[in-house]
Amino acid sequence: MKLSVLDSSPIAAGKSSQDALIDSATLAQAVEQLGYTRFWLTEHHDLNGLASSTPEVLLAWIGGKTSCIRLGTGAILLPHYKPFKVAEIHHTLATLFPDRIDIGLGRAPGGSAEVTNALNDNFLQAVYNMPDLVQELLAYIDQTVTHIHASPVPNTPPSTWLLGTSKKSAELAAKLGISYAFGQWMSDTDGTEAITLYHDQFIPRTRGSQANSMMTIAALCAETNEKAMLLAKSLFLWQQQVNHGHGNDGIPSIQVASQYRFKSDEQTKFEEYVQKMIVGEPAVVAKKIAELPTEEVMIHTPAHDVNDRIHSYKLIADAMNDLSLGRLN
Repeated sequence: MKLSVLDSSPIAAGKSSQDALIDSATLAQAVEQLGYTRFWLTEHHDLNGLASSTPEVLLAWIGGKTSCIRLGTGAILLPHYKPFKVAEIHHTLATLFPDRIDIGLGRAPGGSAEVTNALNDNFLQAVYNMPDLVQELLAYIDQTVTHIHASPVPNTPPSTWLLGTSKKSAELAAKLGISYAFGQWMSDTDGTEAITLYHDQFIPRTRGSQANSMMTIAALCAETNEKAMLLAKSLFLWQQQVNHGHGNDGIPSIQVASQYRFKSDEQTKFEEYVQKMIVGEPAVVAKKIAELPTEEVMIHTPAHDVNDRIHSYKLIADAMNDLSLGRLN
């Protein structure tokens, strides 16, 4: 099973947005050394505690600091943009970093209603037109449009992925013959049926093209289950702050989390929160990941300290390797 990374440039309490972006580059370099396949960045707008609003800009910087890991936008929120400009951006990245660029496409607003209005005067109509927008983008990527070109045109075109959390998105990806990523970390629905549907209905876009899918999960791994749960508690406290319109201070440290005592029903909410993630020591996490119905898993691991994030990815990579070799009990 291939392992990849989804990063959102989380801002740690006591640190700046610049620190968060530098941490993302540090993380990309680390997971490249660990053998991860892809490093994708999310697109969020005016969301407390996250610094990744323009993944395409950040990827250009990270590309110069890495050498072989694939880099992608996960996702570019296509309804906000003209397909031609999206093609130009990713063609430029693919020219700078040959055979390393992925375009991940999503249709979420990426922020509040106020932010959506600031980005787009007609977002709902653009969402309705999403299939047409994707097809137009593919025409520029495939160079089937002859009167204009999204230049610079790279020798190897970027790989196009559709991101989604439903059967509808799986059907569209299959119909268009592009790769598909199911966002399990954002969904209460099991992605198994969507991924199966995608593979069953896949229509090759070009000669020899094959169905390619992955599942994105949230996971936190540490030497012990107790340490992993503490990382999850830190993230939960920040998420609660964001849900109540706060969170500007960023993700609290595990020291703060260890001293926090849950109020009233917070313990129940925390247990429900953790159920949507894979949290635990290496053997526990690796076995759960191996059970996923996908050939590639993309792991989202926000945490206060970038070193904890890197360590989590290392523990997972090592445990998955041990599992494949039969060395994991």
